[in-house]
Amino acid sequence: MSTKYENLFSPIKIGNCEVKNRIAMMPMGVFSERLMNRDGSYSKDGADYYIERAKGGTGLIITGLVPMVSWLGLPYIGKDPENYIKSQKYLVDGIHQYGAKVFLQITAISGRSSVHPGDPAPSALPMVWDPTKKTREMSVKEIHEYVNAFAEGAAIAQAAGADGVEIHAVHEGYLIDQFTMSAMNHRTDEYGGSLENRLRFPIEIVQAIKEKCGEGFPVSLRYSVRSYIKAFNRGALPGEEFKEFGRDLDESLIAAKMLEEAGYDMLNCDNGTYDSWYWPHPPVYMPKACNLDDVARIKEVVSIPVVCAGKFDDPVLAEEAISGGKIDMMGMGRPLLADPNMAEKFIKGQEEDIRPCIGCHMGCLSRIFTPPFKDISCALNPACGREVTYALTPAETKKKIAVVGGGIGGMEAARVCALRGHEVDLFEKTGELGGAFIAAAAFDFKEDDKRLLTWYRKQIADLKVNVRMNTEFSVTDKTGYDEIFVATGAKERKLSTPGFEQPNVTYAIDTLLNQHIEDKSVAIIGGGLTGFEIAYALCLKGCKVTIIEMTDVVMNVAGLNASNYNMLLDLMDYHNVTIMKNTMITKYEDGKIFAEEQVKNYPNSAGRAPSVTLPGTCVRNHQIPAEHVVVSVGYVSDQSLYEKIRDENVYLIGDAVKPENLMGAIWKAYETAMNI
Repeated sequence: MSTKYENLFSPIKIGNCEVKNRIAMMPMGVFSERLMNRDGSYSKDGADYYIERAKGGTGLIITGLVPMVSWLGLPYIGKDPENYIKSQKYLVDGIHQYGAKVFLQITAISGRSSVHPGDPAPSALPMVWDPTKKTREMSVKEIHEYVNAFAEGAAIAQAAGADGVEIHAVHEGYLIDQFTMSAMNHRTDEYGGSLENRLRFPIEIVQAIKEKCGEGFPVSLRYSVRSYIKAFNRGALPGEEFKEFGRDLDESLIAAKMLEEAGYDMLNCDNGTYDSWYWPHPPVYMPKACNLDDVARIKEVVSIPVVCAGKFDDPVLAEEAISGGKIDMMGMGRPLLADPNMAEKFIKGQEEDIRPCIGCHMGCLSRIFTPPFKDISCALNPACGREVTYALTPAETKKKIAVVGGGIGGMEAARVCALRGHEVDLFEKTGELGGAFIAAAAFDFKEDDKRLLTWYRKQIADLKVNVRMNTEFSVTDKTGYDEIFVATGAKERKLSTPGFEQPNVTYAIDTLLNQHIEDKSVAIIGGGLTGFEIAYALCLKGCKVTIIEMTDVVMNVAGLNASNYNMLLDLMDYHNVTIMKNTMITKYEDGKIFAEEQVKNYPNSAGRAPSVTLPGTCVRNHQIPAEHVVVSVGYVSDQSLYEKIRDENVYLIGDAVKPENLMGAIWKAYETAMNI
């Protein structure tokens, strides 16, 4: 074994359980009918998802949450204990087979974070998703029932062979976390008021489990060090000055010591609540290892193991933090979905072969939270959650394959075909692989996108794909191939607006690749995700930005998760970006954008209504100063080659089918290539 990460790969004791290394898989929501049985145990597919990460070298697997009481007809751990114990044997034995340990996470569910008004909470509180509705105050009898159910659930998990349990949680603003915060706990009984009373619920839980399962049975607590909220449904950004509405660091240090004294064997830490969802689920705009400094403060006051999670996938940083006594374990969730073999690659010094998580949330969080709810997976790794059915196998008949277009979709098709033993020629009309993703990765804050681009290029080189740069595929080339993938991408949509022919009007790709815009007034035409990301990038360079969108919806992207969406909106507010909706551009002249805004029921100060163009609306005219204009109004698929060569052995993939997110391009390429 390499000694490069000596501390990261040293064993650690959690209670009486020894884990072989300091890498822990964070709980990642396997909570669907295909992956979870009705008794709360995991199906074979669900278990294989975890076993794959143990096989890849992860030392501790912490499963996704399962309720300990019946809730809205969902599976729960006490539903059928006898069958649960039998069913979990496949999971437990599979994880143990690879020398890893498994903690099963048990939850009290959501409180005000639920989508069901009237759910129990410490007090009557506004719901996260609909603040016009409220929770109901939980009775003392119910609290006692929950405590007993946690103990029973832990005993069932222990009987099933689990190495420990994790209690969910004083974390992310879920039910038990709400009890611990004075801003959300308005009770006057023994479960409210002082910090001691507010911690009584989680303390009684661990005490009941220890009494039921024995002092030696490990109990971890999922713990948010700081809430990072300014009020209900108002998160605080990194570096922002604000008054903490939830749990601040000073109280957190005291609480952590009390929780250790009560009997918890590990604190599994990050930050945030549903009100600041981009902290527990950090998107691309969050800094790397965003929770490390706060978690390190917890390690200063407790002697039990402390795990740090949150965009934390750098083994060098993890080694430094562990050797320096800042934390005890490195926690990874989404990175292990993108590449289940990360730990093994750390050991072998194969860091360049790690497929990085890019923080998009498209394949994981969005799939399990957006109706219709789907299985957890990964935008970059379509086999995640389908480890057996989507495993790549050698092709029965080796074929000669052409892939036209070296963007992400094209490279994925070439990669999968080559892995399966096909002979692959990859045609790229430019001198560089990456396509439109080169521009998408150009933002300063998209470090992981750049890593993904580098990863793809390395895989193509290592697999000996025959890359034909600066070469266009012609119609006559078709006859030389058994199968052809057309991944010709899409072209930017252009506008014929008067004045847009000026040199200080640039389109999104050109802006990202070639322009250096600093300290200017900038108008961004188009309020999609790219437009907002360009706005953020320009704000960081001192620009005063206005976003102009013709519809009444911004960032209207299928699958865009609330953590990414909310953080971008908060960043726009923090940087004083003006967002104009329902606004059409008429011209750009004399350094000004001339625009017409459709306004509903616009009050005229002189008592006269402006000219009405639509029922209930009127037009407000604007002149917006703009030293530079960036146009980001979407893309149009390029299917010209496909229309010339289409046949049953020709497959259209990527943005050439329909301009969409990276997940769509990768999944289509993978699924097509795995069956050829």
